Amino acid sequence: MHEPSPRLRRLEWGRTLVAADLPEREDEFLRALGGPTLVEVPGRDRTRTRAVTTLLHGNEPSGLRAMLRWLRDGATPATDALLLIASVDAALAEPPFTQRQLPGRRDLNRCFDDPAIDAEGELAEAIRDVVLETRPECLVDIHNNTGHNPAYGVAVQLADAELGLVGLFADRVVHAPLALGTLIEATAAHLPSVVIECGRSGDPAADAVAFRGLAALLARPELDARGPGRPMRLLDEPIRVCVGPDVRLAFADAAVPEAHLTISADIDRHNFQRLGAGAPIGWVAADCDWPLEAWRTDGIECSREIFRLRGNVLETVFDFVPIMMTTRPDIAKSDCLFYAARDVGSAR
Repeated sequence: MHEPSPRLRRLEWGRTLVAADLPEREDEFLRALGGPTLVEVPGRDRTRTRAVTTLLHGNEPSGLRAMLRWLRDGATPATDALLLIASVDAALAEPPFTQRQLPGRRDLNRCFDDPAIDAEGELAEAIRDVVLETRPECLVDIHNNTGHNPAYGVAVQLADAELGLVGLFADRVVHAPLALGTLIEATAAHLPSVVIECGRSGDPAADAVAFRGLAALLARPELDARGPGRPMRLLDEPIRVCVGPDVRLAFADAAVPEAHLTISADIDRHNFQRLGAGAPIGWVAADCDWPLEAWRTDGIECSREIFRLRGNVLETVFDFVPIMMTTRPDIAKSDCLFYAARDVGSAR
């Protein structure tokens, strides 16, 4: 297999990593790894490879738990497998699995189109190079959400191969040709690449989704290039809704006096539900300028086209389906509040 960059520790299953080395707890496993790690698992067919990444964000452990459980089971994959475990330091920051990235550091999954100007950029470059130089037949990047969401997939390019990969994990897929610097953006032109959002971090159901899908992905002799074997719901044209950089944000059941923008505390209950025109989502303080930015996939800012103020109540202008709504102010400020998507219906 490919010799990775020194930024990635390399472990070969059956040689430098064996079942006896696997602790029960995920945090103990990460401490034993000591840093970003590539686990190479030989398969029955040594001419092909499948790649799986996890922990690009340190607070999203379902993929790691799935990998550790799968390794402990001792199954031989149908093809060689590359298991990439990324943000080990962020995941181990106390308390474990609560930090997306370390304070003052860049979001790793926004670094794949940047020069290697820092540790995150170097690690992103190493991961990208391993994937592209190994030329796997697919890449699956496993994540969690911070809000309540069903399991779903995300693809930059959406063809039958990507639908088939998502279908191993979920029955919803978001077509998101965004430019954020993510791993799947860096690989989508070279091989079928998808993100799997398994559900809320810490939810056993999300861990189960990750394990079932991972086990199916690595066990199948052939991946079905004709698409998934079940109906898929497609959401398209996601608009990235962000909070302005100087806006003081709160989540509550009523307007918070100290906040510029207060969003309903249970806003994430609307994830993947149709939100009708005129739906209230929060309150804006009288002394606050317009608090939101909303970016279409073509780079056009459109927040005033999809939201309006009625008094101090912020409400929607037209129908859309929100996805990835969060109720964590730190995530909303550092990443985004949610995406507003168009419900296409059936993917095929």
